[in-house]
Amino acid sequence: MASLYTYKDSNIRKTWFLFTGFFVVVIAIGWIFAQAYADPSILYIAVFFSVFMSALSYWYSDKIVLKMTRATPATRESHRELWNVVENLTITAGLPMPKVYLVPEEAPNAFATGRDPKHAVLAVTEGLIRRLDRSELEGVIAHELSHIGNRDMLVGTVAVVLVGFIAILSDMFIRSMFLGGRRRSGGRGNAGAILLVVGIVLSILAPISAKLIQLAISRRREFLADASGALLTRYPEGLARALEKISKDTTPMAVANNTTAHLWLDDPFKGKAKTSWFHKLFQTHPPVEERIAALRGMT
Repeated sequence: MASLYTYKDSNIRKTWFLFTGFFVVVIAIGWIFAQAYADPSILYIAVFFSVFMSALSYWYSDKIVLKMTRATPATRESHRELWNVVENLTITAGLPMPKVYLVPEEAPNAFATGRDPKHAVLAVTEGLIRRLDRSELEGVIAHELSHIGNRDMLVGTVAVVLVGFIAILSDMFIRSMFLGGRRRSGGRGNAGAILLVVGIVLSILAPISAKLIQLAISRRREFLADASGALLTRYPEGLARALEKISKDTTPMAVANNTTAHLWLDDPFKGKAKTSWFHKLFQTHPPVEERIAALRGMT
């Protein structure tokens, strides 16, 4: 059966384009910092660690996330209804069957991870299974399968690595300012001073800009996964009702952290007040009201 998702061609190209962009950004920042300090080893270190972190995130991101969330495998025998829902929808979508995991949390939520559809993992919390009916569960699973089909997991992982590495480079640059870095760059005249100022400004603005770009990508792909999931089940109301239930539940998640927040179906920190426009800039998910309205606008 043909897949509903065209990941074999266009999304693979987009993924490699994203990786290329990642290396270009890291190399550019490393070059500026190297010039500011007249130390080419900074650029070599930046390139080495960017390659290392990219390889690590590509091959082991799923294992790292599962370990962080304390997820355990779910089987057909132990969770028959969940398994059947996942299996039926993957057949409909034309995707390989992902590994299914269960997260020991009462808060209803779910996420997908893995480097590609053939190595995908789909995890749901125990609270999700208990609190949703079948049509709502199908809506959530279809949403996560859409992330798998669109390769959103890899895009999200690369974005996290990009933001984290830029933050590390910027932090190293700022710290070195207080450890004699200014003396090493102070003897090169106006050019050295200008590069130093550029480096300082970049070290402050680059992590913030990269984080905002990551969050914008995450929010956009949530809308896309909602729409794709609704098309998969042909019942947008199922996911809309699921989002209503999940958003109203304020049960705290013990495994919630900023590193994996963008992977979840709904914001794992939703119990905290988020009303200011400034705070909305740093949300990993679009407002649930907008997502529900978009879904109900499809009917």
